[in-house]
Amino acid sequence: MPVRILIAAGGTVGHVAPALAVADALCERGADVTFAGTPARIEAELVPARGYPFVPFAVDGFPRRPSLTLVKALGRAAVAPVACSKIIKDVRPDVVFGAGGFVAGPMLVAARRHSIPSALSEADARLGLANRLAAPLVDRVFLAFPVAGRSGAKYLVTGRPVDRAFIETTRAEARSQLGLTLEERVIVAFGGSLGAGPINSALRAAYDDGVPAGQRSYLIAGRGKARTTSGPERFEEQEFTTAMPTLLAAADVVVARAGGSVAEIAAAGRAAVLIPWAGAADDHQTLNAASFAAAGAATVISDAQLTAQALRKAIDAIIGDAARQAEMEQAMRSLARPNAAQEMADELLRLAKESKR
Repeated sequence: MPVRILIAAGGTVGHVAPALAVADALCERGADVTFAGTPARIEAELVPARGYPFVPFAVDGFPRRPSLTLVKALGRAAVAPVACSKIIKDVRPDVVFGAGGFVAGPMLVAARRHSIPSALSEADARLGLANRLAAPLVDRVFLAFPVAGRSGAKYLVTGRPVDRAFIETTRAEARSQLGLTLEERVIVAFGGSLGAGPINSALRAAYDDGVPAGQRSYLIAGRGKARTTSGPERFEEQEFTTAMPTLLAAADVVVARAGGSVAEIAAAGRAAVLIPWAGAADDHQTLNAASFAAAGAATVISDAQLTAQALRKAIDAIIGDAARQAEMEQAMRSLARPNAAQEMADELLRLAKESKR
């Protein structure tokens, strides 16, 4: 009988996409994978589209400020482990994997109550509050970066899983798909599936006088954040796309936040301008960005320093210097962990095997 793995992940593409990469690796090894998540967030769209069974349950993230929404979220969180317990009884998993987002915690609590082996993943250079609370409940913690004070057999530095397309798509293939020549200089900017208003505004203003001939700019603005009016020539803007592997492969420089998506930029091996989100919990994005800047793979601009002029200067400094761009791309590739999904899948199956002894 195949090993059964239950994955709880959701809230944003940044949580769901790595979970799907692990799921693919598990299936390649003969496991059966079922997902659980909320019915109204991105996981309810992406997971079934990839052909995986999806079981919904109600839970919300916690707003940072006291409000009626927070009260409702606390109420749902209190009963969510009960719903998760029912899912576990129905799915009968050998291992539960909390792959990120606020949906993971209740499922890991339920797994502990049922004495089922479990693991969680942390995408940043500092454990978030939810993972700090959940870590004592699980058998393994997968880390994207080394984290001070988190060592020993329980903690494995695997990197962050990415879809194989980020690793395997070549610049030539991507540009052919997009109708671009190899000579054009291509800028790709995004702020995750939810978008990033400051990045959107800065990039638009940076090219409000037009994108120079021989260059092309792509902005993935986030759902509900794309301009309704047309932009300058050679400036393309859309809300959301599932073609990020193609866009990153085509890029000469990528402008992005410094959350989990830095792993996709590293896998693609592209020079980056990283703009850590100042509102990130424990300022973890600044910590993430620092490792890429120290390796020479990225230029970092803080939210406070982000202007159209600063962004345009950083972009031009990269695309105007072929030698520097090549060095940054090499540095970025050196930070990639292309086998993260496979390492996690192997460890999850190891946990299942150990539990059956």
